[in-house]
Amino acid sequence: MRYEADISLIRHGMTPGNEEHRYIGTTDEPLSKKGREQLLALREKGVYPAAACVAASPLERCRQTAELLYPGQAPCVVDQFREMDFGAFEGHNYEKLKADARYQVWIDSNGTLPFPQGESRERFQSRCMEGFCELLKEMWTREMSLSSLALVVHGGTIMALLDAFAEGSYYDYQCANAKGYKGRLSVEFDAAGNVLRDTIKIADVRKLEE
Repeated sequence: MRYEADISLIRHGMTPGNEEHRYIGTTDEPLSKKGREQLLALREKGVYPAAACVAASPLERCRQTAELLYPGQAPCVVDQFREMDFGAFEGHNYEKLKADARYQVWIDSNGTLPFPQGESRERFQSRCMEGFCELLKEMWTREMSLSSLALVVHGGTIMALLDAFAEGSYYDYQCANAKGYKGRLSVEFDAAGNVLRDTIKIADVRKLEE
């Protein structure tokens, strides 16, 4: 069985750590005042597409963003959509890290090395893909509408999913807070409702504001 849906992948609004350009991964920060205001302004402009189903990372900044953008629609919370674990770099910005030799090694690797005491990109992407498949199966099992889907998640989560299921590569899909992408999702299920992972495609990917 094949399904198609419009999909939006939205990065949460700004937090205090984001405003200071810190690596905020596992830290469970709320939205800042500026982050809330930016989200509401973009919502008023009609940037965010309507969605029959909303899913979010369990971290507070994503749940708050989902509540602001899709009031009255309780999101499906997907634990695997948490941001990458930045390990020893968590909570620090460039000014703090530039003298750390481990940071320069990580930069020189184009971000392909695991974060010290943290997570590798491969492990992070694998769990994001796993969570996405579980979400789609849950929607199929509960007979939830697959006509349109919004994921309110982290910048890394967006990069991981689009790198896996769309054209282009990981760093092609960087985006600022409150921004993101939209496209057309297609997926096939077997008779038991299991997702056939190799069939997942996100096509016609564009920035939300386009």
